[in-house]
Amino acid sequence: MRNNAPSKHVRIVLADDHDLVRSGIKALLSMIEGVEVIAEARDGNELIALVDDLDPDIVMTDISMPGMDGIAAIAEIHARKPGTRMLVLSMYDTVDFVKRAVASGACGYLMKDAPPFELEQAVRSVMATGSYFSPAIAQRLLQPSEPTVDDELTNRQVEILKLIAQGRASKEIAYQLGLSPKTVDVHRARIMERLRLNDIASLTLYAVRKGLIKP
Repeated sequence: MRNNAPSKHVRIVLADDHDLVRSGIKALLSMIEGVEVIAEARDGNELIALVDDLDPDIVMTDISMPGMDGIAAIAEIHARKPGTRMLVLSMYDTVDFVKRAVASGACGYLMKDAPPFELEQAVRSVMATGSYFSPAIAQRLLQPSEPTVDDELTNRQVEILKLIAQGRASKEIAYQLGLSPKTVDVHRARIMERLRLNDIASLTLYAVRKGLIKP
């Protein structure tokens, strides 16, 4: 990697639920002069807690994680600490994912299969200009896109859809979200109506395609 020292020491909190992936990214980041991974998280809730405690310069996070996912965590961190730069490092390259991440507060988006030098380029760019989008992502953003999940569903409906797609029953969802089973059933019916889908299998496929759950 290039050895151009940044103007300040860059402190990064890294989030990914796969230990090997996270270790590999951390190793690459440690090769960049002036950059330090100060903490690691396996899910969105842990990430938020670390950011609250450590106030890093950059949050680098995956999107699909158990519990609270990266998009929800980005939105929460942005609300609490709007000055924190957040860079998504993901395997998903659809316009839907990128737009959802940016709308939630992300300032950059990098693919996991990017060459190692691009990781340094992303960190430098985010610190210097406040944003970075890999060439492949930038090109996709210029293409017409289908409606995002946030265009089609409310936040509560997205939350319930994710749990339905994970195989949770109405009673389980109701207990977790503090709702009545009847309310959950009403939401499920409205979700199906909005998406024009008729069964749980179709809802699950939709959730996978939109990156709400892992395949």
